[in-house]
Amino acid sequence: MIDMMGLFFACVASYLVGSIPSGLILGKGIWNIDLREHGSHNIGATNAWRTIGKQAGILIFLCDLLKGVFGVWVGGALFGTPLALVLGGVFAIVGHSWSFFLGFKGGKGVATGLGVILSLMPTPALLIFAIWFVIVKITGYVSLGSIVGAALVPVFAWLFGEPRETIGFGCLAAFFVIYRHKENIQRLLTGTESKIKAAKR
Repeated sequence: MIDMMGLFFACVASYLVGSIPSGLILGKGIWNIDLREHGSHNIGATNAWRTIGKQAGILIFLCDLLKGVFGVWVGGALFGTPLALVLGGVFAIVGHSWSFFLGFKGGKGVATGLGVILSLMPTPALLIFAIWFVIVKITGYVSLGSIVGAALVPVFAWLFGEPRETIGFGCLAAFFVIYRHKENIQRLLTGTESKIKAAKR
């Protein structure tokens, strides 16, 4: 029988860790820049890359990714069932996207979501990341790579025979990431989306 109270606390812990505003803390702490006041006003890695530079973008990306890894780890450490792993990951993404520390605002969940799928299904995740990288390298559009990558998560989960809980998570994550990019999709369609270009610092 599942310890519902323990599962609840695992989800809360995942949410709170996911809520840590890595981009805001690192941007202000290391570079004295509040990302909310620059570029797209998003505290994620893409805006950090454009506003501060490559090092900031990579560091913030890794920190956000580790939040997803932590969420899955908590579910695995306490319960170890596929459902617990997925729930831990989901709440880390929810925390990142609706941070308790930012008045329930946050990022789009791409880096944290990648951390979750890396933990749940490493090989498919690496393939999806490779596809994302190629798309971004060729087109310069991070948003396009993220949208395509998200759409491929449930497909690859199914192709690699992952548990139904993981496939379900893939479907949910794909919908969530694509929905969070709805404005980017509109700009892509109209040709006004900004391409990735690191700031020189």
